[in-house]
Amino acid sequence: MTNPPTGPRRVLLTAAAGLLAAALLAAPTASASATSSSTNSGKPTIVLVHGGFADASNWNEVITRLQRDGYTAIAPANPLRGLPVDAPYIASVLKSIDGPIVLVGHSYGGAVITNAAADNPNVKALVYIAAFVPDEGEQLGALISKYPGTQIPAAVKEVPYPDGVDLYLKPDKFRSAFAADLPASVTRIMQATQRPFAASSFTDKTTAAAWRTIPSWGMVATEDKAIPPDLERWFYKRAKAHVVEARGASHVPMISQPGLTTRLIETAAKATD
Repeated sequence: MTNPPTGPRRVLLTAAAGLLAAALLAAPTASASATSSSTNSGKPTIVLVHGGFADASNWNEVITRLQRDGYTAIAPANPLRGLPVDAPYIASVLKSIDGPIVLVGHSYGGAVITNAAADNPNVKALVYIAAFVPDEGEQLGALISKYPGTQIPAAVKEVPYPDGVDLYLKPDKFRSAFAADLPASVTRIMQATQRPFAASSFTDKTTAAAWRTIPSWGMVATEDKAIPPDLERWFYKRAKAHVVEARGASHVPMISQPGLTTRLIETAAKATD
């Protein structure tokens, strides 16, 4: 039979056992604290919806800033297959999120969020970035010509496919119509990787207008050649939105002026507290 340890060895073993017990007791408390901190931060989830001819990477600089400031940001892929497909898809993403949401839409994405947010009580604010803000029954194709200045009709190329027609921006028109304040080296890549945009998106009718019941914020891009700035102002005035103007911005202020865009989103987020 082995004799129990005595003297200094016994003291060391007793101390080690005490430290191990303390660590085991403390571990659940630390874990619970971390979980509580992440789930009860009080900040809404920011959902960012891109528009036509684009993808979710347009939000990269904004997401970086939102994450730095402690927000959870999600930028789902907008299918760009027309409002009857895109709005229900984004609505399904919203339903998967627990807690309050600030829903942000750029360009055509504004029409998508206007439809998708309807009847979702978790959506506490809508933020429109150089965006369409249609009312029930309206079509984007009619709205885009309400004020002069858009270059989109002359810039698009139609590409038929078995179930319809896709639109692309022509290589020689992309930068001037979409992102004139970005370097040509950047817009060449954006043009080469642009996503097709269903032509039916311009004739689909809006079926809901979430801005009628949800507080809204809007950004005017003052040098926008896709959606005329005066049209953006008209949309935001009708929606009673809180408005900021991105001076000198093209149609993509979230890329050229990500700091200003982030501040507007966070202003909307703080208003939901």
